Amino acid sequence: MKFVAIALAGVLLAVPAHAIVGGGVPSAQGVGRSVVTIVGSRGNFCTGTLIAPKLVLTVAHCVQPGATYKIVEYGADQKPVLRDVRTVAIHPGFNMQAMLAHRATADVALLQLDAVPQGKMPAVLGTPQIPIVVGSRFTVAGVGVTIRGEGSSGGIVRAAGLIATGKPGTLQIRLVDPLTQGTSDGLGACTGDSGGPVFEDRLAGAALVGVVSWSTGANGAAGCGGLTGVTPLTLYRDWILQTARQWGAGL
Repeated sequence: MKFVAIALAGVLLAVPAHAIVGGGVPSAQGVGRSVVTIVGSRGNFCTGTLIAPKLVLTVAHCVQPGATYKIVEYGADQKPVLRDVRTVAIHPGFNMQAMLAHRATADVALLQLDAVPQGKMPAVLGTPQIPIVVGSRFTVAGVGVTIRGEGSSGGIVRAAGLIATGKPGTLQIRLVDPLTQGTSDGLGACTGDSGGPVFEDRLAGAALVGVVSWSTGANGAAGCGGLTGVTPLTLYRDWILQTARQWGAGL
């Protein structure tokens, strides 16, 4: 996936967010069934994950104060319809400067919806199995662009299998395409994929264990298809559950 602008509901969305470059389209019964598109009044678009009937998990940097946000649904005629977001909660520990520098921070937020998104099913919320080791496998998903700079390549849920690299831990996980290892263009998050779910495969099924926060091009250059930076839910699951209870979301 890669960061790009996409035309949606007649509005040109041209603010960097994050998309899964080179990813495949997942089955409607697979990881894609919980993925939603988030759009903001300032023109940004991001990815979110339904974790309860009216509760969406995303990243804090996508839903900053000063704008209104909506969820995009597609009717039987595939025309986009905007649905209201009732409330936004941003983790109090989030630091925008740290995120922009690709450092670990509480890049987590929740959206309370007015209505249950049609055709979507909540993902199972979890935390990464510890210890996370280099080579651990994860699946990322998002609605971002697949060709950097080409907005028409975004807006479709795509997924890709990536592996952990560097020194993964409870604060941040960095993922790469297992074939390219981040040294050349490969699979990875891009514009519009920010907030997208990161799943860990388990015997009981896929568990949502993190969210996509940032990406780079090959060898750490600006762009997509190199590193995919993930905020794991290890330290933030309690805040998610507490906020959900306060909203009566029933997680």
